[in-house]
Amino acid sequence: MTERVVLAYSGGLDTSVAIPYLAEQTGAEVIAVAVDVGQGGEDLEVIRQRALDCGAVESEVVDARDEFAAEYCLPAIRANSLYMDRYPLVSALSRPLIVKHLVAAARKHGGTIVSHGCTGKGNDQVRFEVGLGALAPDLRIVAPARDYAWTRDKAIAFAEEKGLPIDVSAKSPYSIDQNLWGRAVETGFLEDIWNPPIEDLYSYTADPAQPRDADEVVITFDAGNPVAIDGETVTPYQAIVELNRRAGAQGIGRLDMVEDRLVGIKSREVYEAPGAIALITAHQELEAVTVERDLARFKRSVDQRWGELVYDGLWFSPLKDALDAFVDDSQQHVSGEVRLTLHGGRVTATGRRSEASLYDFGMATYDTGDTFDQSLAKGFVQLWGLPSKMSAERDARLGGAR
Repeated sequence: MTERVVLAYSGGLDTSVAIPYLAEQTGAEVIAVAVDVGQGGEDLEVIRQRALDCGAVESEVVDARDEFAAEYCLPAIRANSLYMDRYPLVSALSRPLIVKHLVAAARKHGGTIVSHGCTGKGNDQVRFEVGLGALAPDLRIVAPARDYAWTRDKAIAFAEEKGLPIDVSAKSPYSIDQNLWGRAVETGFLEDIWNPPIEDLYSYTADPAQPRDADEVVITFDAGNPVAIDGETVTPYQAIVELNRRAGAQGIGRLDMVEDRLVGIKSREVYEAPGAIALITAHQELEAVTVERDLARFKRSVDQRWGELVYDGLWFSPLKDALDAFVDDSQQHVSGEVRLTLHGGRVTATGRRSEASLYDFGMATYDTGDTFDQSLAKGFVQLWGLPSKMSAERDARLGGAR
């Protein structure tokens, strides 16, 4: 019986060439699977037909936009997920979802091999293969660009030799990955980290330096999830699309950073994530009002670790599952509204309100109506500082004073 290989298919040169190339190298039939995570571009039906025209025996397209928003982007909001305190995991969030659908296609079509187009220098090979190992350890993995030293020049020559129905003339100087949550741009002149980004790099955001009126938006959260914008109920997908549009129009969400890749190298990346930055900012502001101090302090370390796990391809891991449970529990009172001003590349919170608020005006005010008993503070301060005081007295007695 002929083996079948399930290929993560984008419709571009590399994965289109991979269809006949994999068939030659493995002797297997190729099943192409394209997953729509809000990346835009060509119509998925066009992509599906291209895979068949390139030699795939089956071709599937999956509209996973709502699933991506609800099951991958929302957890990232609840975990305030910003890798290296900046990057909202644009590519990393989509990979486990794609893996899930590759495994489903393998089971449906009797596939025994899974293939992807990642190189050996990037993070995505890890995300795909570790995810596949967690969900379907019986499947073999082939990565042509890495395993067969496949280069773009070879791909173009192979496409021309086989007469594949793809355009090999247009070559972007950049490597671009985009989806609902944001857009990532690398390579080309950006590899010299002294070179500044140019305006042509950007697609999701307008130039923040251009004059424009500010935009004010009110986001409603329920248990950490955005559920309404300016009073209008929205799905997770609609919330992200709307904030991408409005924050993007204000030039919000541009990032230019040198990040630490999992494979050990540093890489310069330019990102656009307007909706992600706006939603995470609003969520953080609401948590500041509704989450108790020690829980909030501990959650910041959990948020950082959660982001690192997702970046490192460990979405399907015991620690990630445990942290998910912690984050979900921490969100039970994170409900209310946050008002944001979007303007000139910046998102600023200007108001917060919640029935679950821990902010007590009577405790906080310095004016008439103050309910805080200041007479208790003196003894509290003395007891709080007692260990430090005793340590200092000991050090002075033994000649070890600072």
